[in-house]
Amino acid sequence: MQLREGSAHQKLHPVTVGIAAVQFAPGTDPETNLSTLREHVRTAAAAGARVVVAPEYSMFAVTRLDERVVAIAQPLDGPFTTGLAALAAEFGVFLVAGVVELPAPGASRISNTLVAHGPDGERVAVYRKVHLYDAFGHLESDVVEAGPLVAPATFAVDDVIFGMQTCFDLRFPEGCRRVAAAGAHVLLLPAQWIPGPAKVDQWTTLLRARAIENTVYVAAADQCGPRGAGASMIVDPAGTVLAELGDEPGVLATMVDLAHLARVRTANPSLSLRRFVISEAPGAE
Repeated sequence: MQLREGSAHQKLHPVTVGIAAVQFAPGTDPETNLSTLREHVRTAAAAGARVVVAPEYSMFAVTRLDERVVAIAQPLDGPFTTGLAALAAEFGVFLVAGVVELPAPGASRISNTLVAHGPDGERVAVYRKVHLYDAFGHLESDVVEAGPLVAPATFAVDDVIFGMQTCFDLRFPEGCRRVAAAGAHVLLLPAQWIPGPAKVDQWTTLLRARAIENTVYVAAADQCGPRGAGASMIVDPAGTVLAELGDEPGVLATMVDLAHLARVRTANPSLSLRRFVISEAPGAE
């Protein structure tokens, strides 16, 4: 396990929040995954993180989704999310992780869901992945139901607002823009970014682009090998990489500083200067 601390913008300020991104390699045993995640959350909390983001499919991960993911799915009050709530309470953090949600008893497809729990163990936000990974030879939609088009899922820690997107959502700038327009200062992005030619270059480029165009911090927690490409990172609102990992398990820790964000937005007021408004697609719920 590695711990990397970002060197930039670490000076304390009245509105700062410690954040961490966890990179690990979930497998097919939810209990083992939860136990592994616990050690990473312990490390993140010891580094001063109040918000910890873990990868997409932290509960159960395979290279190609099939009936196994449906068989393992649990409701949001199931044992895995109950375990996540317990971890958040144990270490006094806000914890965001990807789960395989059973949307209804007997459902034939699952929801690819992010769940955020607060330090009291209570659920504070839920996001169901909207853009499914039907690309690069994969068909996530075979077993996953796309999330509804609802208001962006956000939660606040002190005065810092956090929003969420998942993996393939990163390729759709309008989704991330909706999160920023809803007031988010930080975009949390769990992923299982499947390895492949140029995929890491695309991942890192898109993460920095979403940070720059929305003037938000981006904290991206990817799975590492063999099922993920790694390269988790935390990026500041100007696109500067504050902390990053290669393909090994580890924890990234740095600070969100609203004073720094305000300076970036003063120099580059792109959010206030925009001329177009993101609207919902027809039939949005």
